[in-house]
Amino acid sequence: MKEKREFWEKRGYVGATRALGLGAGAVLLIALFLALFWAPSARDAQTGAIVGPYHRIIYFHVPSAWVAFLAFFVVFLASILYLWKRTRIWDILALSSAEIGVLFATLVLLTGPIWAKAAWGIWWTWDARLTTTLILWLIYVAYLMLRAYAQEGSQGATFAAVLGVVGFLDVPIIFLSVEWWRTQHPELVVIKGGGLAPEMVRTLMIALLSFTLLYFYLLMLRIRVEGLKERLSWLKESLRSP
Repeated sequence: MKEKREFWEKRGYVGATRALGLGAGAVLLIALFLALFWAPSARDAQTGAIVGPYHRIIYFHVPSAWVAFLAFFVVFLASILYLWKRTRIWDILALSSAEIGVLFATLVLLTGPIWAKAAWGIWWTWDARLTTTLILWLIYVAYLMLRAYAQEGSQGATFAAVLGVVGFLDVPIIFLSVEWWRTQHPELVVIKGGGLAPEMVRTLMIALLSFTLLYFYLLMLRIRVEGLKERLSWLKESLRSP
């Protein structure tokens, strides 16, 4: 029986995954140190008084949101490519990225209320950005449920790909919600300019880098897991055949 080996089983892929994991871990430790000990405390925009330490959650909340959007963008592209090419690797990429995206979107929905309770005095409000983010999370939870309960084969993958494409349309709505509607959620001060001390901006950029590296590390791991599952199925089928 001829052994079937894919690129995710090759030594180079495994080595690159391990190296990326080590790099992501190192940058995460640096970002954690900078966020907790090096970055200065934030000040109230009106009074100039130093606010509580709750503002430091921005170094985890914003990168989590960025990675969630990145992950769902990868789902969007991979789903389009799967619908076009019908190649299994694009389906694997979409599924893997969707799982990671839901994980980080969950972190966004958990860290956001912690900040909101300290800043607004309430855990949750039906703010435009909060509501559209919750909708995005529900869309991709539904995507994962569809993948879990749909019959194996191209039909289930096709339905999921369509949902992966349509679901991403909520991302630009989230991004522009603070421009379109009156919202309590603060604007992106890094993009708008001002509002953050230079040390805070540098810390946030390093945190964004660390979370991005972590995303790609988790993505490579998840692709390999899905690939090994396929290889196991292939081996079982080979053993059954005479």
